[in-house]
Amino acid sequence: MLFEPIQMRSMSVRNRLWVAAMCQYSCLAEDGMPSDWHLVHLGSFARGGAGLVVTEATAVVPEGRISPRDAGIWNDEQVAAWQPITRFVKGQGARIALQLAHAGRKASDSPPWGYDGTGTVPADRGG
Repeated sequence: MLFEPIQMRSMSVRNRLWVAAMCQYSCLAEDGMPSDWHLVHLGSFARGGAGLVVTEATAVVPEGRISPRDAGIWNDEQVAAWQPITRFVKGQGARIALQLAHAGRKASDSPPWGYDGTGTVPADRGG
């Protein structure tokens, strides 16, 4: 059954191999904009045969990000930047879902790697 299609209401998914959301902290410009990195990362799962690919936790407001390097979807530019990624994933025959996120009181933490600081990120640095 793992490789058989599954129907969920009006959505058909080609198989039951699904990629769960992962926090990647890969928006290095700290602007929430998904980039070519996201296209390659998520697209590779679709190209590899996954039926459903779920994006990383994607912040709905900048203040609600886990870290300043989280992807976002709080403005029109970010929405537009997600479109080529979703288009590619769908073009490979997979479905794509976006995990909406707000970190609440745990927001504004330093990313676990590649960052020159630890603990809470101050507001002047994107926290």
